[in-house]
Amino acid sequence: MQKELLLGDEALAQGALDAGLSGVYAYPGTPSTEITEFIQIQPSAINGDVHSKWSSNEKTAMESALGMSFAGKRAMVCMKHVGMNVAADAFVNSAMTGANGGLIVVAADDPSMHSSQNEQDSRFYAKFAFTPIFEPSSQQEAYDMTSAAFELSERFAVPVVMRLTTRLAHSRAEVVRGEVREQNELKFPEDPKQWVLMPSNSRERYKRLLNDYAAMESEAASSKFNSYTDAADRSVGVIACGIAYNYLMENFEGNAPFPVLKISQYPLPTTLVERMASECDSILILEDGQPVVEEMLRGVLSTPIPIKGRLSGEVPRTGELNPNNVRQALGLQPHPTRDASEVIVPRPPALCQGCGHRDVYKSLNEVVAEYDAAKVFSDIGCYTLGWLAPFHAIDTCVDMGASITMAKGAADAGVFPSIAVIGDSTFTHSGMTGLLDAVNEKSNITVIISDNLTTGMTGGQDSAGTDRIEAICYGLGVEPEHVRVVVPLPKNVEEIKQMLREEIEYNGVSVVIPRRECIQTAKRHNAKK
Repeated sequence: MQKELLLGDEALAQGALDAGLSGVYAYPGTPSTEITEFIQIQPSAINGDVHSKWSSNEKTAMESALGMSFAGKRAMVCMKHVGMNVAADAFVNSAMTGANGGLIVVAADDPSMHSSQNEQDSRFYAKFAFTPIFEPSSQQEAYDMTSAAFELSERFAVPVVMRLTTRLAHSRAEVVRGEVREQNELKFPEDPKQWVLMPSNSRERYKRLLNDYAAMESEAASSKFNSYTDAADRSVGVIACGIAYNYLMENFEGNAPFPVLKISQYPLPTTLVERMASECDSILILEDGQPVVEEMLRGVLSTPIPIKGRLSGEVPRTGELNPNNVRQALGLQPHPTRDASEVIVPRPPALCQGCGHRDVYKSLNEVVAEYDAAKVFSDIGCYTLGWLAPFHAIDTCVDMGASITMAKGAADAGVFPSIAVIGDSTFTHSGMTGLLDAVNEKSNITVIISDNLTTGMTGGQDSAGTDRIEAICYGLGVEPEHVRVVVPLPKNVEEIKQMLREEIEYNGVSVVIPRRECIQTAKRHNAKK
């Protein structure tokens, strides 16, 4: 048996390849990016013709994976937690259509918001859609669970969510690989009507989904990934979900003195939870993320019992779990620690030296200063760092694509000038529809598409709009004379400023495209040459 040292992301990816994966679809987003990147460079994927190209956004990725599943092949779609919001329309309905070939939806959550705008927990989505969840507690489980998830998906004909959190996704451990399975043959659904969500079909499918969900709960209760370990001290029972189980065991060197219910497969195994509630004086819930299980227990337990966790304050309400705050929740003395500021030199994020976004913001700040009430609406990308010193150039950042639509709404309210800043990858992810709205209403906005020819924030992946930005703008109806391109360099700052002044004064939709390759990808490309 082959052993490899793998990130959690890589273990999941290798597990999918060994389980007969035919295609992975994704939009890069931390902490999920390495899953697809790992597959893209594996000889087994390249030689086996496994699809691994980046998608324009999470919704198109979800729908493409669903199409591959329809054809009987095993498919996987990967995203970070906020990507689940983008994919939600297709994801929730995919539980209704079901799966033909196994379909895994990987949601990599980011407690503590290391690289995210919120702390949402993707388990809520899976519960809402009535799909099972696997939540590995180790890299080995991440590998093993992919095969089990594909099998469960095909047995119940339903998508399966695989939930990771940042620490598991981005830490390494030894993984023992198993047997390699061949890809599925092409096979179409036996009941095609379930894939047509007309109301008459959906009503029938919904009843089937609810019945299957009860069966999935029974299966979770007997799953090898869930376990109930009894102990003599029943003053408290601990429910540990996913990676929280590792933190618990670390504090007791693998031998807890009280009953422990490890949960890594959902639906919530209520029979095991009821057993703990009937045998213990109280229950402490450890989960990395939001209080999903804690809230569920308050509604499902027939035995009245104190429930402790994030909602009751024993565990911090926000941020990641770690061995120390788990230790404190157990009433143990904390280990001596030092604050990070004592041992680590602060290194706040900043735009790279030589980055084209710097020249854009320098020019924009000088032009904006010429107006009394100018507002700049920005977006998700490395250019969001323009909010920090020394630029302080943007006023908003909400979600992918919001810059253009927020600028439009502000212009509708009378704000002038109303300016949007968006990157090339974010524009093709979810900015194009907002630009179409603005064109249709002849909104008085200026859109800056800062094009660095890559998806820079997540490491330089391919951008869907490379060499197509102008054509997309023309196709959406922006007047060609108001789609203007400039090279963002210090020597061109005056040219950029003049271009911005002219387009701001134009009463309508105008697009300025400062284009220069990301300084980091340029270094890599030059090194290869």
